[in-house]
Amino acid sequence: MTTTTPEAPSNLGDAPLVERLRAALAGLTPAERRVAGVVLRDPLAVIHKSVSQLAQEAESSAATVVRLCTTLGLRGYQELKITLAREALPGARAVHDAVAEGDDAHAVARKVLGTTSDALARTADSLDASVLAAIARRIMGARRVLVGAVGTSAPLAQDIAYRLTTVGIPATFVPDVHTQHVTARMLGPEDLFFAISHTGSTFETLAAARAAQESGATTVALTSFATSPLTEVVDLSLIAGSAETAYRVEAMASRIVHLAVLDALYVLIALEQPHSQDALLMTQDVLIEHRI
Repeated sequence: MTTTTPEAPSNLGDAPLVERLRAALAGLTPAERRVAGVVLRDPLAVIHKSVSQLAQEAESSAATVVRLCTTLGLRGYQELKITLAREALPGARAVHDAVAEGDDAHAVARKVLGTTSDALARTADSLDASVLAAIARRIMGARRVLVGAVGTSAPLAQDIAYRLTTVGIPATFVPDVHTQHVTARMLGPEDLFFAISHTGSTFETLAAARAAQESGATTVALTSFATSPLTEVVDLSLIAGSAETAYRVEAMASRIVHLAVLDALYVLIALEQPHSQDALLMTQDVLIEHRI
């Protein structure tokens, strides 16, 4: 017997998302209705939740959340959050919660930099140092390290792979997601896969992390959400990141926080890794050839 996915009533196609969601309730499965109920109770709160957090609160699954989004005509959970944010602030063009239309360059810079500074301070207070130390030990003990990331996390992955190389640790990052996936599957029990993902729910990064896990490699992650599909896959997770804002669902502040955490990890490894100073001297010697 062929089953079809229920659709929101066509005459509500241009209606606000919460109205479309209410109209679709009768055709949803019990699990989907639980997810819908959480969204309807506090739509704005959903903006700050990962897909796994919403699923957990609704006593459902991430797959159910995604299926509900599809039923509503959305491309996925990220579009659900962005749509809810836009409808909560109709007509707003702000890119940051504290920034208002009419702010001059000085005000915008002060507010954005202030929020980033606050995010760094909160991370310094909340970062689990024991997990940071454990990941550093795993990296130092690995035969090789593969860093996996896509999109705006990719530059961070490239940077930490290079920095680990400068202290004598064989680390690589390959931008192509198919190559990441294949290379992750070729890792072994002596290797380590390091995933970097703000949301912890990016398909490509999850696929590579699962492949590395299946290969027997150690898997670690840096992400912004304690509960996400990625944290359910890896052995160790560093949680650090700013709260998402209304329009910048992947705010630059989160990237800056992740970069700072990676810098702390690098410094810790440089202090403890045998022969790291010799590797750094060799790196400096090579770089001299590229500078006037």
